[in-house]
Amino acid sequence: MPILVVLLLVLLTGCISSTRHFRGVEAVRLQVDGSVFDIRLRGNLAEAIRVNPQYAPRMGPLRARAGFAMAKVSGCKVTGVLGDQALMTGILDCQEAAPGAVTSWYDCGDVADWLKESGSAAYPKYECSPLS
Repeated sequence: MPILVVLLLVLLTGCISSTRHFRGVEAVRLQVDGSVFDIRLRGNLAEAIRVNPQYAPRMGPLRARAGFAMAKVSGCKVTGVLGDQALMTGILDCQEAAPGAVTSWYDCGDVADWLKESGSAAYPKYECSPLS
């Protein structure tokens, strides 16, 4: 029985580790409207791993939250987000910088206002405050 518990713990640790491309990159944790992401950056790509349990999360809201988190951490505009509800990869356009990249843990809440930019995806507007 103790061997089974150890084996399960080892297998579960693999669920929240980074993918091969982002291995060795330190994560920045960001909470956006109830979803908690570990964000890693490498080159023009960002990885968002959702690390909190959520019942039946829909990809639409998660994509917007992950895109916002990637832009906030990188300081770049996110032009696309692909993946599933647990692991998403974003494409960064650092020629158009997003305001104020973050390097510590933040908590962001939806203020129910949608940003509409010409020629880009709409993301909800969030207000962020540092976690203590």
